[in-house]
Amino acid sequence: MGCAIEIFGLRRPELGHDLYDFTLCSPEPSTLMRDGFFTLTGVAPLAAADTADTLIVPNRPDTEVPRRRAVLDAVRRARARGARLIGFCSGAFTLAEAGVLDGRRATAHWQWADGFRRRFPAVRFEPDVLFVDDGDILTAAGSAAALDLGLHVVRRDFGAEVANSVSRRLVFAAHRDGGQRQFVERPVPEVRDESLAPVLAWALERLGEPLTVAGLAARAAVSPATLHRRFRAQLGTTPLAWLNGERTALACRLIERGEERLDVVARLSGLGSAANLRVRLRRETGLTPSAYRHRFAL
Repeated sequence: MGCAIEIFGLRRPELGHDLYDFTLCSPEPSTLMRDGFFTLTGVAPLAAADTADTLIVPNRPDTEVPRRRAVLDAVRRARARGARLIGFCSGAFTLAEAGVLDGRRATAHWQWADGFRRRFPAVRFEPDVLFVDDGDILTAAGSAAALDLGLHVVRRDFGAEVANSVSRRLVFAAHRDGGQRQFVERPVPEVRDESLAPVLAWALERLGEPLTVAGLAARAAVSPATLHRRFRAQLGTTPLAWLNGERTALACRLIERGEERLDVVARLSGLGSAANLRVRLRRETGLTPSAYRHRFAL
């Protein structure tokens, strides 16, 4: 719930306008949260869900306890009228109970994977990803992955420039590669090395240059193998995947700002060629450069 508020509910004075009209709703005016840790009061009634373009279902600690019928009916009504549905972490259980995930791709926190498969065999569960975008139904694996998915939704709705602005305010990576598998055995990896922040900042100023993993390692004064381990531990991805993701995000920003020459965008972003730019953009956004320009260019 906190992730949803952070991404979709806060005012954005740095952008000059708010992105979403966000409403928190509940079946009861007073709701006990997190095993009694605090009580939520003063929220809108559940009927507010009936007018939402996007309905977000947060996580639930009691996955084995069936949801009340009013909540499931609200999810079904939202699905029937074409609203976008988002499940954060174990919120996917609520979507599955409502029957809207049958035959669809979805994920949830790795701790709940076996129980989810057992209870909802009709859902195409994907255990090793941070989030699943199945078009009008999206699910995230956990709290940090909820932020990943939230930024993905902002990027889909408003483009890379706005998503990067939101991620900077969060002090959170705008794009993380990798999946849940790296966290299953070591949920909180021990990181004894120094922060990657200096070398990341250095690289972000030089994305258009021929950066290599060996060059990043030299800048960080470590071996390529050590750099790879640091990226895995601190960012959940590899140096090369991080570079490709940041270069694609820069290419998106250039297109949004009006640059129409694909060869120029590819050169300035470090993607090299227009052909590689097309491949990367389609992989990250599902759009061709021309479609992306039509949707997001200023």
